[in-house]
Amino acid sequence: MQANKILIVDDDKYTLELIGTYIGFFGYEYDVAEDGEEAVKKIQDGNFTIVLTDMNMPRMDGMQLLKYIREYNPKIGVIVVTGYSQTFTYTSLIKAGASDFISKPFNIDELEAKLNRIIRELNLVRQLEQYSIIDALTGLYNRRFFDTKILEEVKRADRQRYSMFLQMIDVDNLKGHNDQAGHQSGDNLLHEVGVLLAESIRENVDWAFRYGGDEFGVILTQVDFNQINVITERILTNYNLKNFTGTGLSIGIARFIRHPDKKWYEDVTHLVKRADKALYSAKKSGKNRVSFDEFP
Repeated sequence: MQANKILIVDDDKYTLELIGTYIGFFGYEYDVAEDGEEAVKKIQDGNFTIVLTDMNMPRMDGMQLLKYIREYNPKIGVIVVTGYSQTFTYTSLIKAGASDFISKPFNIDELEAKLNRIIRELNLVRQLEQYSIIDALTGLYNRRFFDTKILEEVKRADRQRYSMFLQMIDVDNLKGHNDQAGHQSGDNLLHEVGVLLAESIRENVDWAFRYGGDEFGVILTQVDFNQINVITERILTNYNLKNFTGTGLSIGIARFIRHPDKKWYEDVTHLVKRADKALYSAKKSGKNRVSFDEFP
């Protein structure tokens, strides 16, 4: 689970230093921003669990920042710091999406208690989300998450102008292996494929999934043909070293192609179909090998 990092936003440097000292004392990592616009840039570049923000700031005030976070980074908790003389009420802030608020001058024990409570709640939500998208047998992401993640990744690849590939991988002769060695051995084989794929890709850059049954999908980003070849050959070699007698891996590979006249889901469907076609070609030509889609 990711470390908890807090962004402190206030146009008063003394307040930033004071709150930063407290949060460091509580044992949390933190960063600072002097107004909402600077905070937005740091949120885009960083990985924050909570934003602790003042309300009255130049350029972009706390309410505007809160609305931005709720729209674009809804998983970040927001604690609003308000003065007694300000007109914001607890109800109005909660309706706007704040996780909690603290009145100035605040008590250090209150600050620590509210930070700890919100972090516990957010971590619990993270855990529940992970359980819902992880395949229990292989430890990889499941098909449900594949459908979400691949759309996200093709949009990012198009926006940042880099290549993205999809590997579709099928275990050859798994039924025969199960008949001979038993289903427990077959489950162990699938688990080992999950471990192998996870070890063969870059964390939080590439993504491996159990697509269904004995089929797997791997999204590889920011790579070229040569790198794809190296990764794929390493997967095949390492699988064959495991000596699951009578089995192999057939792998089909396709590169994402964006068609501006098509909807995103149509291009994703096209990508999956092309990778599946390449996978079928690998099986038809002898199994335990790689086949590339013919790119237009």
